[in-house]
Amino acid sequence: MDHKRSDFPGDFLFATATSAYQIEGHSFGGAGPCQWDSFAATPGNVVRQENGAVACDHYHRYEADLDLVAAAGLDAYRFSTSWARVLPEGTGAPNQEGLDFYDRLVDAMAARGIKPMATLYHWELPQALRDRGGWTNRDIAGWFADFAETVMGRIGDRVHMTATINEPWCVAWLSHFMGHHAPGLRDIRAAARAMHHVLLAHGSAIEAMRAMGLSNLGAVCNHEYAEPADDSKESRAAAETYNAIYNQWFLSGLFGKRYPDAALEGLEPHLPAGWQDDFAIIGAPLDWIGVNYYTRKLIAHEDGAWPNLKEVDGPLPKTQMGWEIYPDGLLHFLRLAASYAGDTPIYVTENGMANPDLPGKPDEARIDYLNAHLARVRQALDDGIDVRGYTVWSLLDNYEWALGYEKRFGLVHVDFDTLERTPKASYEALKQMLG
Repeated sequence: MDHKRSDFPGDFLFATATSAYQIEGHSFGGAGPCQWDSFAATPGNVVRQENGAVACDHYHRYEADLDLVAAAGLDAYRFSTSWARVLPEGTGAPNQEGLDFYDRLVDAMAARGIKPMATLYHWELPQALRDRGGWTNRDIAGWFADFAETVMGRIGDRVHMTATINEPWCVAWLSHFMGHHAPGLRDIRAAARAMHHVLLAHGSAIEAMRAMGLSNLGAVCNHEYAEPADDSKESRAAAETYNAIYNQWFLSGLFGKRYPDAALEGLEPHLPAGWQDDFAIIGAPLDWIGVNYYTRKLIAHEDGAWPNLKEVDGPLPKTQMGWEIYPDGLLHFLRLAASYAGDTPIYVTENGMANPDLPGKPDEARIDYLNAHLARVRQALDDGIDVRGYTVWSLLDNYEWALGYEKRFGLVHVDFDTLERTPKASYEALKQMLG
């Protein structure tokens, strides 16, 4: 690595991240069916119809996995709690096995001196709630607040920091307008309602956790740097719309208590009645904001219905996901987050790359990626932006949603036949940097 721990502030947190459905093994421990089980069981949705039933079997192997976090010298571990594991029906009586698992997990972090960074929701909506409309149903705000109370009532006393919902754009737009993730809808009305309800649920959970006396609460937004594919007026307008939907809607709702006009142009007719009255809840004060960043997109005009845009293949080097590598985008979004959030501390809560790694083989591509993006974090710090931590996605190769087990983001290689873990060169490089 090109950096040293001493290049960053003394209290700067270095972390790695995972999510429940991607690693735990959803078939274990009494978890209820979730929307990803149904989505993966439907032909055409997921590569080879692969699912998270076993995943990395973190449910049984979490101690060894946390040993890897500790051995790397990382300060914190960002994990998510599974709503369907804790509340198999989404509401009602909790599954004690599920709560016990997160109890053990957090205690195991504490035993290793690892700060737990909890994310309440990372996409595994209980199927019972999906059957009731899921994110299109306003009642989900209350359901989610109740879930937050249930799980944080068990582990909240030992968690260092807590986020509500991972990547609300993915929860709402990617899943309800583009149809790429569960529940796989392509419906602008459903998308508009999900775009609003995901923020209402976030704010409702923040209020519930504040009432419990919990602190260090935040939100995590994902961003893609969007540029016009050409100099035409039409492509510039398309990129503006893309930015409004992807990069501004959630930050503006959280901190500005409004939605951007360029997104309302297409979404306002489909928003639920009285949506303007919800910003007092949506804009509940936060202790920090998380930025997830991976790539940039070139956007061009497309004829037809709003939002009249399409992605165009770009010229930059790409990851295994086909995503362009554009480190300057991270600096841009740290600045953007600061412009919305003011003095609120900022964390990079996900950053990393997929690469077709094999054990024992060079891992320079990921090392180069991390080096370049850490350089932009240092530049943001030099510019006076209050960045408090950097989180590598991901600890383990895992279930990459609709792309199954093909795309490898891990610092640690996982053999999905034997589930053997093998640290990669990028893991060793990071370990050396943090030592």
